[in-house]
Amino acid sequence: MQYLYFFITLFGFFISPMFCSAQAPIFTDFFTADPSARVFKDTLYVYPSHDRDSARWWDMEDYYVYRTTDLKHWENAGKILSLSDIDWAEKYAWAPDCIEKDGQYYFYFPTDQKHIGVAVADHPTGPFKDALQRPLLSISDPGVICDRDFIDPCPFIDKDGQAYLFVGQNTLNILELNPDMVSHEGKIHIIDNLPDFFEAVWMHERQGIYYLSYSGHGKIYYATADHPTGPFTFKGPILGEVNSGTNHHSIVEFKGNWYMFYHTSDLALSKIPADDPEQQYVQWRRSVCMQQIKYLDNGDIQPINHMTPKF
Repeated sequence: MQYLYFFITLFGFFISPMFCSAQAPIFTDFFTADPSARVFKDTLYVYPSHDRDSARWWDMEDYYVYRTTDLKHWENAGKILSLSDIDWAEKYAWAPDCIEKDGQYYFYFPTDQKHIGVAVADHPTGPFKDALQRPLLSISDPGVICDRDFIDPCPFIDKDGQAYLFVGQNTLNILELNPDMVSHEGKIHIIDNLPDFFEAVWMHERQGIYYLSYSGHGKIYYATADHPTGPFTFKGPILGEVNSGTNHHSIVEFKGNWYMFYHTSDLALSKIPADDPEQQYVQWRRSVCMQQIKYLDNGDIQPINHMTPKF
């Protein structure tokens, strides 16, 4: 009997993340996607992209930020940047990210499918101002390799103080940022051997292991390394396909636990009746979700599964 109890307990340990309760969208005032979660002091901030209520493609125009101190009560802290604030940008305020250094907050954002810009502020909620009045990096710059959209910037500051920017679609470009966080010199590291790599790169470090996670075929995969620029060892999926067709995530530690933020189309599906012609556009009206993740003793990430809630 005790053997049966042991195997039932063991089975429950391994499948519990896969069959967790439904994960409802955490923001319901706007359609949001591509969440970059960052902890500054005792507050967790999420910098998503903002899908328009009537979106029929990824034609986003501005950025908002949300914050919480308990993961239960979220505040929309307002608009922090808009395409209209950027003289050189024309369209597509896609997936952004933000990082702090020396009391300044640096907000990296893609535009026009070919440029990466950076804005700076004295506070996580802005107001953010274009730091350069031009792109920080463009698809046509020397050393860049990208055969599709040049998007999805992810800044990362290593323990030695060196800052990196991860960016790209199909091929990953990693550049070393200068201490000012708005310029770079030297070689761009090109990573082109990650299985199923498409977009949405994220870098985090835990206990000396560097985790590079990314989106491919609608799933979230990850690889590990001993250094931010690799070489990387492919590990497998963290999260399977969701109902938005695409996915984009971030992974962050907050108050002793680790969480993954990602997006689905759950909110749009809850608002639009099944027989409404607008149903065909739900993939462009996304919503941010969150789940806790666990690490195994060897450092591997235990896979999770999204279960669409019943509204």
